[in-house]
Amino acid sequence: MDRVKLQGYLNIAKKAGYVIIGGDKLYNYNKKLYLLIYDKSSAKNTMKIVERIKSRGILTVEFENLQDIINIPNCKLIALKNKKLSEIIYNIIRN
Repeated sequence: MDRVKLQGYLNIAKKAGYVIIGGDKLYNYNKKLYLLIYDKSSAKNTMKIVERIKSRGILTVEFENLQDIINIPNCKLIALKNKKLSEIIYNIIRN
């Protein structure tokens, strides 16, 4: 996995407004999502939100030290609402 490339694409998505950050915003989010990235060290309540979103058929990826890659302290959960960027980021994480 190319961390620099991943960080670049996440920054592009964040600046474009395609990233939703945190479980509070995602808990009742009903619009279309394409990718959910959560931290391995997420707490029980965050994992409940992850399971809820997974049940909707959205791609989910577990990531170690998400806060370092997104540059937001204590960030454990993000979602992307752009299909093309989601596919690119998913492929970067999986390779």
